[in-house]
Amino acid sequence: MHLIFDKQTLSLVGGVLAILIISSVTGWILSRRVKTDAGKATIKNLNARTLAWWVMFAIFCVAVATGTLGSIILFGLASFLALREFITLTPTRAGDHRSLFWIFFTVLPIQYYLIAIKWYGLFSIFIPVYAFLLIPIRSAISGDCEHFLERTAKIQWGLMICVYCVSHIPALLTLDIPGYSGRNANLMFYFVLVAQISDVLQYVWGKTLGRHKIAPTVSPSKTWEGFVGGVASATLIGAGLWWATPFTPLQSAEMSLAITLMGFGGGLVMSAIKRDRGVKDYGNLIHGHGGVMDRIDSLCFAAPIFFHLTRYFFTP
Repeated sequence: MHLIFDKQTLSLVGGVLAILIISSVTGWILSRRVKTDAGKATIKNLNARTLAWWVMFAIFCVAVATGTLGSIILFGLASFLALREFITLTPTRAGDHRSLFWIFFTVLPIQYYLIAIKWYGLFSIFIPVYAFLLIPIRSAISGDCEHFLERTAKIQWGLMICVYCVSHIPALLTLDIPGYSGRNANLMFYFVLVAQISDVLQYVWGKTLGRHKIAPTVSPSKTWEGFVGGVASATLIGAGLWWATPFTPLQSAEMSLAITLMGFGGGLVMSAIKRDRGVKDYGNLIHGHGGVMDRIDSLCFAAPIFFHLTRYFFTP
């Protein structure tokens, strides 16, 4: 089904397109006018982020246009790349190689296949129950006991965050919401848009008004002013997009608030891991954004919460 031709989807795409055009023009103008070195560095960073957003937006639109299969492939690939970055950042030993092979080439594909066939009962427990128990068994068979608990915890954490949590995004397409048939792509678009625009607005508010840091040793750029301004702004935007969802304006505001709060928490937690490992980014695949994990950290924490809230309150 080519959902990109749905009128509501086109409205969402048009809105994001307008924002990107305005951002690009604004960035070009500011790059010509700003004179200070610090200002130039900030504008250069913003322009690099905007350019990366153009690319990511185009890829996301192609996935939505191809329906459920395209979205599953897109987020399955995102999970693969994010997990690769995470495992690279948290070194393992030779005794873990067979377990990692299972995770990348068996567990990950099965998780997304279960979404494709809409088997919610197994999709929801496959990784947190079966993979959780089987992966350490396979590592133990290798006979390498050095730092076994630490190594196993890293592998399981990466699997949960990068695969299980991310897989809840395309899983939104499988929900049977009364009166909303054929429009689930809009719900997925809405979720990603609210989560990502919250990140952007927190950055903008923090740069313009930020004074009081939330956790300077974890993420020096996150401030209370940026957090409050970004969450409030994104929540209002989410409420204004209620027409693209099965929610009322008030429900949409509540859902947006849940998305933005969990997204902020996800960004903070994943930043703590980077600080622990002594790196700035998880990778460098996306110019201006770091790695895939740097871009989807907020989605990881928000996706399962949004999925289950929607499923619990809005499906039979």
